[in-house]
Amino acid sequence: MSAVPFKYEYPRVLSIAGSDSGGGAGIQADLKTFAALGCYGMTAITALTAQNTRGVRAIHSVPPQMLTDQIDAVVEDIGVDATKIGMLHAPQIVRAVAEALDRHALKNVIFDPVMVATSGAVLIDEDAMSVLVSDLFPRASLITPNLDEAALLVGYPLHSRENMERAARDLQGRGARAVLLKGGHLPSEEVADLLLEADGKARWMVAPRIASPNTHGTGCTLSSAIAAHLALGATLIEAVEGGRAFVRAAMTSGAQVLTGKGSGPLNHGHAPRAAVLKPIVIA
Repeated sequence: MSAVPFKYEYPRVLSIAGSDSGGGAGIQADLKTFAALGCYGMTAITALTAQNTRGVRAIHSVPPQMLTDQIDAVVEDIGVDATKIGMLHAPQIVRAVAEALDRHALKNVIFDPVMVATSGAVLIDEDAMSVLVSDLFPRASLITPNLDEAALLVGYPLHSRENMERAARDLQGRGARAVLLKGGHLPSEEVADLLLEADGKARWMVAPRIASPNTHGTGCTLSSAIAAHLALGATLIEAVEGGRAFVRAAMTSGAQVLTGKGSGPLNHGHAPRAAVLKPIVIA
């Protein structure tokens, strides 16, 4: 039997995050996003959650060695073009991820410091926050906190664009290379996100607010979409712009869909893209 002439590979994106039993956020949202953007998704699950559109009932941590084994298994065989990191709720889990990033020299790392669910539930161990900053901020290409998460990290509330920029610079001063601070929680007819680039340039990204009760998993979806665009070859700014566009379209197309009795999910499948085939480069 003759050998198959392999010519292509898929853009490969790894999600290191928690599982959402309701399917709207976490690993489940990440995989839907990767597939919708034409990428091949892989997972390393950090925790199991019992949750739905109304809230989180329970969190069960995955042992750190099992998390390490998941990451090693996919990286050593399939390879990774970009990585999205989500919920890391305990210090030992954070350290396991940081060690894996170094061990495999993973690039294009998008870190969404998931601390507060859309429902308001706190999803992180207090002791893990300082380890997040020291171990993961310097290793990530971009961090993507929302206002509640950023406020937990910097220690003061964020109620205006002025203190959003102050907080983004404080986060960069604590080791973050680049910061996308999401301003969706500010009361306004517009949503203003702030991208603070590695060189310190502040770039505001403003768009009309979308009226929708279905916002569960928006942060997970955004960070995943940014990672997918990086895997597809975009620059960081292009990836952020592409990720925001994907989320906005998913929100708009899912605004009138009823799923559950609380904050429903986005429509990740609003415009699926065929799997992208990248020519294999022989080293």
